[in-house]
Amino acid sequence: MIRLNSDAELVAVIKEGLKAKGGYCPCRMEKSEDTKCICREFREQMADPDFEGYCHCLLYYKEKEK
Repeated sequence: MIRLNSDAELVAVIKEGLKAKGGYCPCRMEKSEDTKCICREFREQMADPDFEGYCHCLLYYKEKEK
């Protein structure tokens, strides 16, 4: 299951950064398909059934399936 970070203030800041960068990760300098939200790194982590944790910018959290 993928969910937003429970810290509403952090989510708001990250969403503003995404808006300012045209949907690209606000935490990364490079603008490429790999850094377009949801970034490639987190998409790969989402595909890993053993991964649990936050994406690079802490916007999303993936919970392990039970």
